[in-house]
Amino acid sequence: MEQLTPQEEQLMLYIWQNGKGFIKDFREMYQAEKPPYTTIASIMKKLESKGYVSAKLYGNTFEYRPKIKQDKYKSNFVSDVVSNYFKNSYKEMVAFFAKEEKLSEQDLKEIIEIIKK
Repeated sequence: MEQLTPQEEQLMLYIWQNGKGFIKDFREMYQAEKPPYTTIASIMKKLESKGYVSAKLYGNTFEYRPKIKQDKYKSNFVSDVVSNYFKNSYKEMVAFFAKEEKLSEQDLKEIIEIIKK
């Protein structure tokens, strides 16, 4: 699975959220300054070439749908982060977040309960 740029990832989040749609639909989802239609169309073509979305022509416009589930992308992304930054150790990753106080003691207890189940 090819890595996404921040712009591609943002657009993919909107696509996963909607399930399907046209460029104008996704453009409306941007909160701050909305990028030009042509910029989104360009990003969408890159996502299509990377295999993340499929396009179906309706008249003179395309409807886009995700080809890759968000969970699959998350799993691959987290695996890459663990591999690249934590010596392929999830234990090191959890320890890092605990040391950085990003995980509380309660969070860790909940993680342990999830593991036990």
